[in-house]
Amino acid sequence: MAEQGSRTSRIRATGRRRRPGKGRRAVTVAAWSAAGLVLVSGCGLGYVYFTLNGNIDSVDINSQLRDDDRPQNVDNGSMDILVLGSDTRAGANGEYGRDEGAARSDTAMILHVYEGHKKASVVSVPRDTIVERPDCTDRTGARVPGQRKAMFNTAYEAGGPACAVKTVEKMSGIRMDHYIEVDFTGFKKLIDELGGVEVTTTKAIKDKSSHLDLAPGTHTLSGEQSLGLVRTRKGVGDGSDLGRIQLQQAFMKAFIEQAKSVGVFTNPKKLWGVADTATKAIRPDSELDSVKELADFARGLGQLGADDVHMITLPVQYDPADLNRVIPLQAQSQQVWAALKADRPIPASATEDTAKGQADGVVK
Repeated sequence: MAEQGSRTSRIRATGRRRRPGKGRRAVTVAAWSAAGLVLVSGCGLGYVYFTLNGNIDSVDINSQLRDDDRPQNVDNGSMDILVLGSDTRAGANGEYGRDEGAARSDTAMILHVYEGHKKASVVSVPRDTIVERPDCTDRTGARVPGQRKAMFNTAYEAGGPACAVKTVEKMSGIRMDHYIEVDFTGFKKLIDELGGVEVTTTKAIKDKSSHLDLAPGTHTLSGEQSLGLVRTRKGVGDGSDLGRIQLQQAFMKAFIEQAKSVGVFTNPKKLWGVADTATKAIRPDSELDSVKELADFARGLGQLGADDVHMITLPVQYDPADLNRVIPLQAQSQQVWAALKADRPIPASATEDTAKGQADGVVK
């Protein structure tokens, strides 16, 4: 046991992939950067440390998933994280729609950080992608039957975070090292704490559903406006979810640059405000349920800038049986997953001749 504990410590110290340990809406665009802003363990204030620890509400993914029913955990120095945004309308999120007692993963991104942690790839999974949802066990231990053809975002609704992780792992053949979730309210507060995010729009965006109204030009978006942008679907391009993903990815790059440029670590008041907000905004897995663990995790991502992150959408085509749904292109999707499993860049051929939105370049 001592030898095993020593090996785990060595892996964590080098940023290598960890063995399993103890065992929400378009807001996901910024989740790992939010975690990166929780690097406060060096501030030396016990009160701050324990207060921030108390903010963290984690979910124990590993206890709900059988190890022999998951992909092999390849220890090659890379890291894979499922980043989800929840569309729950409960509590403070009720202003965005009626609370129907359940939430779905409105946005999903698989973040692959390459060995050395200087480059990363993001694969956005459209919420309406038709996938095979496996049998799951929810947080109460109840069995949730699988479904051969299910919309991707129903996995979270049916079985919670663990079922979403299991669905991604079955689809990709890649084991997720971590899980991070954010919801509407947490996302807005985090953006406001950062002082907004600057973007440039090349076309007017007006969407009644997301309540966003932007003229062409440069804007510093508030939290409410940022949420409106990443929720926008019908107000730009062809009104598809694929177009919304293009907006989300553009915003994500702007957020990364903003998070790196606000001078958090040279301003103690700003540091406290951002750390307090970020630890309330995210819901990580149980291996990231303390300030120390989040800080260690963040150090492995600290070198990443917007230009270091390659973003694609899962290769899909519109479902001939229902044009409001998309289905994965199997050969090209396998190119994506094979590249990430081997810790290689995603080849350009994987995204050729796939369904795309018409919002590319609208936000810069």
